[in-house]
This record gives sequence, structure tokens and C-alpha cells, in this order.
Amino acid sequence: MKNTHFFGQPIFSQILSLIDRSLVFKVKSKHQSDRYYKCFDTWQHLVTMLYCSFSGASSLRELSTGLLAWQNRLVHIGMPKAPRRSTISDGNMRRPSEVFKDVYLALFEKYRSVLPDSRLKMDVLKKLFIVDSTVISLFKDILKVAGRPRKDGRSKGGIKAHVMIHAAELMPCLVRLTEGSKHDHTFLKHLNLPVGSYLVMDKGYTDYHQYARWTERGIYFITRMKNNAIFESLEEFDLPEHKDQEILKDETVTVQYKIGTEKHPLKLRRIAYWDEKNQKTLVFMTNNLEIEASTVAAIYKYRWQIELLFKRLKQNFPLKYFLGDNQNAIEIQIWCALISLLLMEVIRKQLKRNWAFSNMVAMARFHLASYVHLTNFLNNPDKELQENLLKANQTALFPT
Repeated sequence: MKNTHFFGQPIFSQILSLIDRSLVFKVKSKHQSDRYYKCFDTWQHLVTMLYCSFSGASSLRELSTGLLAWQNRLVHIGMPKAPRRSTISDGNMRRPSEVFKDVYLALFEKYRSVLPDSRLKMDVLKKLFIVDSTVISLFKDILKVAGRPRKDGRSKGGIKAHVMIHAAELMPCLVRLTEGSKHDHTFLKHLNLPVGSYLVMDKGYTDYHQYARWTERGIYFITRMKNNAIFESLEEFDLPEHKDQEILKDETVTVQYKIGTEKHPLKLRRIAYWDEKNQKTLVFMTNNLEIEASTVAAIYKYRWQIELLFKRLKQNFPLKYFLGDNQNAIEIQIWCALISLLLMEVIRKQLKRNWAFSNMVAMARFHLASYVHLTNFLNNPDKELQENLLKANQTALFPT
């Protein structure tokens, strides 16, 4: 009987095989990122930082010694030898983080057709984009964070990742990294959405002038209204008694925004919704005057998917320890964590068995150096494990 457990490449090499080398070559040529490097090119740098993400290395020493243990296998993945700590440190400081950003975006475009979830029930979700941000804490005061400085003078830095995802893909299609103190609404001007799109975000993104631009372009948004928002009620709609009991109020209102010193009115829809689970009232705001109030609430609930994405990123590819104390090195590590997240999501989409993402990543991490067929193993780990034990027993009884 043929054993499908063993494979010609270790699991880490199988993961790297998802990255087309010609894609990295195009990015390298665009940025001329190998111009001043003799022995640590862009591909080797990328492989090194991806190994950091998958192995969970928390220091340059752990990373360099971990790769040193791979010395006899590195040549097969395009690395003649394990890089020194100083070489990795210099690369993280000098090679622009935009190189790794472009690698991620190129991989995202390549695998975008694999990502969509066909189980989406509402048609509007196929046109829905979700925006949010997350702050990654730093041990040094490298980038300024929001809020007042601490009285004891021990202030930490923080880098903020502003992210947009498509509801059907649930992977970042737009990311901007800024200092932690950067206000969320500044991210909105970088969005380039097609006409007819829906955008959902929390109330930290409130910007009436931007809302007016979207309304003119036929782009719909759904957000929560701030508690101190000033508005004027225009018309209140009747609520059917036989359904949508969670909808407390549905009305049109006007708010004002400024262009220079001149004030302009903007007509919006205000919906008060009773959240039974958390026992509180949520007030939504949208420029779509046609869809049902219950649909607005259902769309906003889907915003939680981006919170799950942040949780998935931080739990499985830890960003607690950084290999450099400069902004460029930190950004490189974040982009490589995103690349790792994308590659594992592509693998998950190819599986017949339903895996929790964290369990799948842990399984790959534990067996990173094993010559195991990754997809076969994840599809039927019990069978593959039995075959592995049988193979090991046969080798022990009849050594070659």
C-alpha cells in the first residue's frame, strides 16, 4: 500500500511553494531592493522573516539559531546558508518595508479568487467592505500612542494598523501602518470603493464630510452614531408590530458638516436597535434610505468579522516581540505576519476537513521541519499518523 504521509519537502518548504518566485522578482525589480546587498537578497530576507512568523521566534538569536538547524535544507528553498544576526538586523533596518507590503498585495491578488465564502446569505455582503484598526503595542516609545503620557514617564510606543477587508474574503485588501496616535477617520480618504459598495465601521470613523462624498458617489455606509451627535429629526417611519420588535425607531435626520467656514446639511437615516444579548440600545446611522432597518442591524453585526481577523493574526503569529527597534523593522515583521496569515488561509480553503484556524497553524508549526504532506495530513491526520507510526516500526524492525 502506498504511503502518502511522507513528502519530498518539509512543511515549511510546502508553505513557501505557494509564493511564486517570479512575483518576488517583480517586486524586487520595482524597488531595486537587492541593489546594496551581496549575500542577503529579498527572497532570503522574506524566507527568514516568514520562518520567524511560523516558528514564533522572539529574538534575533532564536531566529538565526533556528535557521542554522536548517542548514542542510536551506539550499532547497533558495538560501545558500543561514544568515547571521547582524545580517538580519541590517536587512530589517535598511530594506524598505514597502517591498514586503507589495509582496503581500501581489499574493492577495493571486489568491483572491480562492478566498470568497460561498455560504454568504445576504447579497449585500458580496458588496460589503469592513474597516477597523488595531494597535500593536511596542516596548519602546518609538511611535506615539493616543492618550495622555503616563505620570511615571514610562510610556510605550504603538503602531496602528488601519485595515479594510471584503466581507466575502475576510483578508486585508488595504492596510496602512501609522503611529498609534493617528486618528481613525484619516484612513477613509485612502479608500477607493466601487459604486454600489457598502462600508461598515464603528463610530470612531465619524466624518460627515466624507459621508457626503460617498453619498454623491453612490457608496453606502453603516456606522454607529456618537452619543453627543447633533442632528435634527425630519421624518419618523412607522414600525410593523408583527416583526422587527428589536427596532425601536427608524427616522431620517439631518446633520451638518463644514467646508471651510460654510456649513452644509446632510440627510441620513437614524435607526435605534435593541441588542437583546448585551441588553443595550445601539443607534445606527446610514445614508441608505431604502433597505430594511433589520438589514442595517444585521450588516453592522458582520463588522465583528474584522475583530476575529485581528484576533487570528495576534494569536497565531505573535507580534509581542520585535526583532528591531526601528519603524521599518517593525513594519516588515507585521507585513510578514500578514503574508503568513494569507498563506495559511489559502491552505485552509483547499482542505476538505473543517479546521479551526488556530489548530491548523499550531499543527503546521509543530511539524515545520517534518517531511509530511501538509494537505493530506490536515485532511486526515489520524490516518496519516497511523501510517507514520507503521513506517517507523518497520524501520525499527528492518533497519536498512
